[in-house]
Amino acid sequence: MARHRSKRLEKLKLSALLTFIRCHRGSSDDHSRIGTVGFSRVVYVNEPDMLEKEGFSYLLNEVSTTKYNLGTFLPKSLFEQFRRVANFYFLVSGILALTPLAPYTAVSALAPLCVVIVATMAKEGVEDWRRKQQDHELNNRIVKVHRGNGNFEETKWKDIKVGDVIKVEKDNFFPADMILLSSNYPDGICYVETMNLDGETNLKIKQALEVTLDLNEDIKFREVRQTIKCEDPNANLYSFVGSMEWKGQQYPLSPLQLLLRDSKLRNTDYIYGAVIFTGHDTKVMQNATDPPSKRSKIEKKMDKIIYILMSSLLMIALLGSFFFGIWTKEDLRDGKLKRWYLRPDASTIFYDPKRAAVASFFHLLTALMLYSYFIPISLYISIEMVKLLQALFINQDIEMYHEESDKPTHARTSNLNEELGMVDTILSDKTGTLTCNMMEFIKCSIAGTAYGQGVTEVERAMAMRKGARLDDDIENGGHKDNKIDDSPHVKGFNFKDPRIMDGNWIHEPNRDMIRDFFRLLAICHTCIAETDENGKVSYEAESPDEAAFVIAARELGFEFYKRSPSTIIVREWDPSQNVVEKRKYELLNILEFSSSRKRMSVIVKEPEGRILLLSKGADSVMFRRLAPNGRKIEEATRRHINEYSDSGLRTLVLAYRVLDDKEYKEFNEKLNAAKTSVSADRDEKIEQAADSIETDLILLGATAVEDKLQKGVPECIDKLAQAGIKIWVLTGDKMETAINIGFACSLLRQGMTQIIITLEQSDIIAMEKTGDKFAIAKASKQRVMDQIEVGIKQIPPSTKVSTESFALIIDGKSLTYALEDDVKLKFLDLAIKCASVICCRSSPKQKALVTRLVKQVTHKVTLAIGDGANDVGMLQEADIGVGISGAEGMQAMQITMETELEVRE
Repeated sequence: MARHRSKRLEKLKLSALLTFIRCHRGSSDDHSRIGTVGFSRVVYVNEPDMLEKEGFSYLLNEVSTTKYNLGTFLPKSLFEQFRRVANFYFLVSGILALTPLAPYTAVSALAPLCVVIVATMAKEGVEDWRRKQQDHELNNRIVKVHRGNGNFEETKWKDIKVGDVIKVEKDNFFPADMILLSSNYPDGICYVETMNLDGETNLKIKQALEVTLDLNEDIKFREVRQTIKCEDPNANLYSFVGSMEWKGQQYPLSPLQLLLRDSKLRNTDYIYGAVIFTGHDTKVMQNATDPPSKRSKIEKKMDKIIYILMSSLLMIALLGSFFFGIWTKEDLRDGKLKRWYLRPDASTIFYDPKRAAVASFFHLLTALMLYSYFIPISLYISIEMVKLLQALFINQDIEMYHEESDKPTHARTSNLNEELGMVDTILSDKTGTLTCNMMEFIKCSIAGTAYGQGVTEVERAMAMRKGARLDDDIENGGHKDNKIDDSPHVKGFNFKDPRIMDGNWIHEPNRDMIRDFFRLLAICHTCIAETDENGKVSYEAESPDEAAFVIAARELGFEFYKRSPSTIIVREWDPSQNVVEKRKYELLNILEFSSSRKRMSVIVKEPEGRILLLSKGADSVMFRRLAPNGRKIEEATRRHINEYSDSGLRTLVLAYRVLDDKEYKEFNEKLNAAKTSVSADRDEKIEQAADSIETDLILLGATAVEDKLQKGVPECIDKLAQAGIKIWVLTGDKMETAINIGFACSLLRQGMTQIIITLEQSDIIAMEKTGDKFAIAKASKQRVMDQIEVGIKQIPPSTKVSTESFALIIDGKSLTYALEDDVKLKFLDLAIKCASVICCRSSPKQKALVTRLVKQVTHKVTLAIGDGANDVGMLQEADIGVGISGAEGMQAMQITMETELEVRE
């Protein structure tokens, strides 16, 4: 069965799906810089030994996340112990106890100190040994590497070198940063899940260069020799500049060919790739920071108390030694000793009246030792024991036990337990932490009528705050389903409405529009359908949203069944005759979704011969493209969209248009001319061609999907907010998604004023197309500063009583400039005045920098929560790090060994 499936997938040419993607995503990077400083890396593909001959020295692929090794454990660990003032004081006292000045034996001074130091060092050693074991497991994973003559041998990750050709199979992780050479698909595409990098579980499409597509078998690598020149190692996950020399020709490389370490191969049987970055040179490790040595606020406060005690002790000893010196000097009068009973005649200098100053100094040292118990070493021992017991209680807490995976909470260190009760700011990842990243189709608006009787998490949370009670069979539009639904739950589908389920839509007055609505959902996407041995169809999608749409269409009788490069087959159920009809649509064009377009369209020809443009996108762009005669239901649809947004749902507007043959022919010629253009404005011409056809649309309605939250998230955020704890969400998701989830988890509330800082503005986008990087940076920074100033002015001063609350939302581009030295304090000033802060499109390094800024400037306790490798920097920078080991984030915990607390979903 697997062989047949593989053959079927190989026949499935997906160039139609990628036509717009490849052409639209023109390379804006400056390839002319290759060979200069910062762009000087050279890779000899299939000849890793050539690097040494040419004098290049690159890091090995072995990685380490430990704080110590055999050579550094003793000095580094001792340094950590003697950073504590009390430990250092007792060490000095112990050394002095070895001298004749000591009023007690050295053993009594050094033994308690040794017990404390050894016990704490042992604890540190055990915790670091666990990190070492995780690193060992990671470095010894197996992957197939070309070892000559077309033979691929199983090799450990740590033995991979720059230049090796690697074969990665389905559902395995990439062991290093690689350039995609080919895959089992004829077009050289592969699907990659980057959740460990950016927290997103939606699949990314990667595409090999056309010249290497035929390298799709082991034997074909026997004589392969290529040279890749590219940028030096850096932390930027979303950019890459390089070129490949192949058979005497130079071919530019882009992020579309880059496969990053710790991303996962999905929906692709195998790929071949050439290693360009290994070990700590890989982008994921470049984004990581060294494991920090964190100290709790109580420990730092104890150091201050010790300083006070030491000062008091020193004053007492000085005072006593001063008077001792005076009395010793006056001890000798007329040649007679006044204090003969002290036997100064038997002493050398301790009581020598002739050397009173020296005697006074030695008395000071003796007094310091004698009064050393003024600073109790037992205090530290007691605190360490309490911390260990607390960590044990955390590990055994039944309330934090995850029954499904049979995993308890694990406190990886006991140093920071007391900090948990002093948290001022929580910085959290979104995907997999606040949400499950499981989209469910729950409601829709068709022809101005709202359908769907489900209740969202936000509606439940709002009802609970008002003291009301909501049932899942809540009335909607005057209809209520009183029947008991015994049907099994379908993943991605949580829609309930008897008016259109079970074929009842045929009796609705707007049934034609309902039919067109679900046809559009079944056709307008880039999903791949896979059929198992039992004939059951499952879908693989780039995003969970698209999967939810095709599943909803299937459950309501419009099943996307199969696709080829030029056709889409949909099985439609006709309720009136109770028959299933296969409708074959000719796929003419796909205009792919992008963050700038905010919409996706397909052009198909129906079996009846009509050419249709089917489009779905954000309401902000779709309503502007409606025809005058296509706006009949616009007002009702807008009202429903606002209601869905209030309920924390993600919405899309659906519309269509009938094209005549002449109009389509003109558009196709214009699009092809733009694709083949070699001018600098090629991308702009392609987008203009797409824009020209996506007009005069007829509105069908809107969809509403729910990103399921982790259990209890809204209630938890409510309680944290009531406790005065500030919550920041740092996510790699786009702004629209983050805002919707903000409403879903009660981070954003209706009536809250949103201060949005973004560089997705027409003039900035226009400047970016010019390529003048200095001018772009200058203008972008000024724009961010202006928006921050406007935001600060919006918020009334603290002296003025105001009931209005504010939320700050900033994207990743803007955050780059907001974190610069001359801007970051103003940015933080604005942020701490807001009730909620959401940072979108944040890179792992930006997450860490934001956390560091909050911690260092506010001097308050920060707690970071995350589940992926993209969150490691944030977890390390925060005072307390909580790593969530979820169903999808298990691999990430291999890297997040530096976190202080691991909990289950």
